[in-house]
Amino acid sequence: MVPGRSLDKETAENDLIQLLLKRQAELNALLEVTLAINKNSAASVLFEMLEVILRVNLNVGKMRLLVRENKQFVCVSSYGGEIESSASLLKIYPILEPIKSITALNTHPDEILSRFDFYVPVRHKNSTLAFVLIGDFNTRPELLSHELNFIQTLINIIIVALENKKLFKERVQRERMQRDMELASEVQSMLVPLRLPKSEAFEISATYLPHENIGGDYFDFIRLNKHEFIWCIADVSGKGVSAALLMANLQASLRAWASVERDLEKVIRKLNELVTSNTKGERFITLFLGRYNEQTRELEFVNAGHNSPIVVSEDSVQYLKEGTTMLGIFDELPFVNTGELTMPPNALIFNYTDGLIESPDEEVFIMEDQLVSLLKSHITLHVDEINTNILSDIQQFYNAKMNSDDITLLTLKVH
Repeated sequence: MVPGRSLDKETAENDLIQLLLKRQAELNALLEVTLAINKNSAASVLFEMLEVILRVNLNVGKMRLLVRENKQFVCVSSYGGEIESSASLLKIYPILEPIKSITALNTHPDEILSRFDFYVPVRHKNSTLAFVLIGDFNTRPELLSHELNFIQTLINIIIVALENKKLFKERVQRERMQRDMELASEVQSMLVPLRLPKSEAFEISATYLPHENIGGDYFDFIRLNKHEFIWCIADVSGKGVSAALLMANLQASLRAWASVERDLEKVIRKLNELVTSNTKGERFITLFLGRYNEQTRELEFVNAGHNSPIVVSEDSVQYLKEGTTMLGIFDELPFVNTGELTMPPNALIFNYTDGLIESPDEEVFIMEDQLVSLLKSHITLHVDEINTNILSDIQQFYNAKMNSDDITLLTLKVH
């Protein structure tokens, strides 16, 4: 037996054993990380496991792991050496962005990057999801490529798992929101009157265009007796089930109070109490409430911060502004003024919500006098045609797509 050959064989066997043990440790590390992911462990736990694996199994002396959040990278894990500021780390990514694969850094001209040995990116669909900078990396040259690939694989597993978790949460949230909107739409569909009355004394027509299937607008018509009726138009802040339920509650309360209370001021104050107690100041409602007597032609109304309905007749234009503040802002309304008006023959009362005249996304804002001009040009038409033509005119003359907000028109013509 040749002593030198025996020693070489023993060394080779030891190297093989060490390599096998190292591979076993890597597999165990991957298994532990996978189990932690399956248990839905927090991101902080996964990052701590990564640090241990890099320190103990791979002899990485320092590490900086940066993960993309929205359009920026955030350092989520670091150890070893003098820790750089977040601003310093953010400045290096534009330098690294063109680099698509594992790259040596120890000769890099950048002062910060040259302190590390390697840049290891994790990419998906031409985008870098995360990258790690490693330094003081003590490994054998023949194992270097394998261990760098193992680090990339390990980080890739963690980052993809976190991305999937985030996408799952977003999907659940979207589905919950969709269901919320469906429920709100069902509630709101019950609020809108299925049909409006026909009479020789007046014409009435409503057009309701909810934004994205569910809106915060509401209108109603309530016959009080043979000669009197009440109508209202309202707009609640916010969307969703809570807004729809608030409107449903408002409708029930309005119908209850209007049937037993003639004083509109008292009705409005009761409605304000309802809104403030239900929302605790988190929502508010603009509302116009009018009561008309067909025999006396007397109109009483209260405008609670809503767009002023416009009364157009052959020789005059009036805005129904008298009233109070929006409902839900104050526990007790600071004032309530009831407006009164004797309606001239064939007068038109045009009620609307702000979605008709305001489209902020399109920078379309229509003034009251512009709206009056359009109304005057159609005043002789039936109220159904007036609503249709007003919408068409605004779309045509002002290039408004009308998809920024809910739109409600309630047009009343008294003969």
